[in-house]
Amino acid sequence: QVQLVESGGGLVQAGGSLSLSCAASEDTLSRYCVGWFRQPPGKGREFVAAISWTGYSTVYADSVLGRFTISRDNAKDTVSLQMNSLKPEDTAVYYCAADQTWVNIAITRGNDTLDAWGQGTLVTVSS
Repeated sequence: QVQLVESGGGLVQAGGSLSLSCAASEDTLSRYCVGWFRQPPGKGREFVAAISWTGYSTVYADSVLGRFTISRDNAKDTVSLQMNSLKPEDTAVYYCAADQTWVNIAITRGNDTLDAWGQGTLVTVSS
């Protein structure tokens, strides 16, 4: 339906900032609600943030609230995750996901039922 690719991961010192980007092929990303999820080493995948079709609504996990910002640029057809004040516990593989239904991605936060997932990009925060 739609193919997603994340970029921007890397190594950063604690307290630093990093910006991730999600882009789409086969379909325009602006037609979808987009969420960011992450999977820390040895742990399950967890919800990070989500943004609605137009960017009017956003939802954040408590662990990143006030530090991370999700946004979208429909002109570029991308969704970004700006990560500030990074902590070692933010270390994870970060995935973007897309779904045509807000409830599925922002409320249910389904792992296996969403329309599409990216391949993931690794973010490592050193102390």
